[in-house]
Amino acid sequence: MRTELVSEPGDAALPNEDFASIGLPASGQGGSLVLLDGVTPPRDGTGCRHSVPWFTARLGGALAELTVSLQNVPLGDLLSRAVSRTAGAHAKTCDLSHPRTPQATVVLARWSPESVEYLVLSDSALLVESPGGTVTALLDDRLARLPRSALATDALVDSTVRNKEGGFFTAAADPSVAVRAVTGTLPRAEVRALAALTDGATRWVERFREGDWADCLALVRKEGPQALVDRVRALERADTDRVLLGRSKTHDDATVVYVEF
Repeated sequence: MRTELVSEPGDAALPNEDFASIGLPASGQGGSLVLLDGVTPPRDGTGCRHSVPWFTARLGGALAELTVSLQNVPLGDLLSRAVSRTAGAHAKTCDLSHPRTPQATVVLARWSPESVEYLVLSDSALLVESPGGTVTALLDDRLARLPRSALATDALVDSTVRNKEGGFFTAAADPSVAVRAVTGTLPRAEVRALAALTDGATRWVERFREGDWADCLALVRKEGPQALVDRVRALERADTDRVLLGRSKTHDDATVVYVEF
């Protein structure tokens, strides 16, 4: 098995808000990956005394433990437990009802000799390659399907579509969000490789249109996750007129986890 992980902050002067891990049980059977992309907070606060990296470290740490130690519990249930555990760590000191309480996108995958389970919540991506080379992108595309008018301002997003019916969902303080995730199970024999990417890395496909998902996974396999991040950074620097970046931040935290069976 080959595993590789790279995570690079968008700004070296600021903490990386992503989280990633690969877990391999002591039994030697199977494993799991966890990928979180913390939601950058607004300038006017979140109702929480803790930072987004504090939140992603605790939620990600809980998921890394649970996906390995409770191998017979569905991933959705594990996400619910991890959100509850993390909320309990700061419920007495913070306003967890605030729409911008620390939160994150989630990608989980867990494999055994028989199957590969997956969970995707919000706009990070999980790429699955078959033994024949076909690449399938497992996505939660609710945010991408919203009209631009619904995303005009942070205030509008928070009041109308963030963690609301008809909008999009992230893992914050409500454990019931787990039922909103895209989940499924694939036969292990039908999976040759996995690649999990935060949206700072999916820019190569979704923003800059340098290739499709199959091209993206082929690049990661051949040159490694760092090569993908390096190419995204070069494209970001070259877009001086912001033709492709638009209103997005110039550089975003970018994380790639690659597993090849």
